[in-house]
Amino acid sequence: MRIILFFELLIFLQNSLICQQYATYIVVSKNGDGDYTTIQEAVNSCKSFPDKRITIYVKKGVYREKIVIHSWNTKISLIGEDRDSTIITYNDAAGKIKNGTFYTYTLKVCGNDFIAENLTIENTAGEVGQAVALHVEADRVIIKNCNIKGNQDTLFASGEGSRQYYQNCYIEGTTDYIFGPATAIFEKCILHSKKDSYITAASTNENIKFGFVFIECKLTFAENISKVYLGRPWRKYAKTVFINCDLGDNIAPEGWKEWANNENLSTTFYAEYRCYGSSANSAKRVAWSHQLTNKQAKMYKIENIFSKSFNLISEDNKWFKN
Repeated sequence: MRIILFFELLIFLQNSLICQQYATYIVVSKNGDGDYTTIQEAVNSCKSFPDKRITIYVKKGVYREKIVIHSWNTKISLIGEDRDSTIITYNDAAGKIKNGTFYTYTLKVCGNDFIAENLTIENTAGEVGQAVALHVEADRVIIKNCNIKGNQDTLFASGEGSRQYYQNCYIEGTTDYIFGPATAIFEKCILHSKKDSYITAASTNENIKFGFVFIECKLTFAENISKVYLGRPWRKYAKTVFINCDLGDNIAPEGWKEWANNENLSTTFYAEYRCYGSSANSAKRVAWSHQLTNKQAKMYKIENIFSKSFNLISEDNKWFKN
């Protein structure tokens, strides 16, 4: 009897170990020489709420997919082989999809602790209204060395309390092409305006201290553009700050623009600090915007904006302290 119980226990332990094991490195290839041919298949194969980070390596190719990183797909790294040749693309737009803007994404991220590197994420619907390329509502998200392309509403930085970090990214669009309620830092990014319009439309919640923060970014513009605004408040407590950024030559002298409700202007916070380029002249800025003092600017350190629970480090390409 003891021998039988011993073997039953052994089998149980072996099965438990098998259940605990899961793939932590998955390859996606259009050519069929990987584990999967589509990114969504790879995501769906991942263990829910894994203890260890799962890396999905995506080989060069054009992946025409509408992808969701579900809330249970935590600790996923989506790494492209080449920034310009690993392309995730779709073309939904508000005018052709039920419930409009918020379902138009090409890639939607709901799983916390997500990392994306070396990818192009685009919405190719064109100038047909709202058409989101990247929709992020998870917490502790890093988007590094990526191209995010579209027109109106290219990047939806969503999720109340969500913290998102964009480094060395190229982001392009037309109207309000970076919008939403998240706390998001953009460091050393290129923001490319394709029309005379608005770069940002923050909707920061009243209880959130920081909204959109741009650090050492460069603003570029398509030809025949003369009047782009740094942002306008989508919601009452919108917050957006540009720090040490090259504003180029085509920002409107007023800098910022009101939305339909001017009453919101008393609760918004729009500011600049040590920006440069001919558009950085603050003499004609709107009265409700700010130029940060040195003391105020010290509050905009990354570790202060994100808090200790979201630590970014660069050594050996490790971005989270686990």
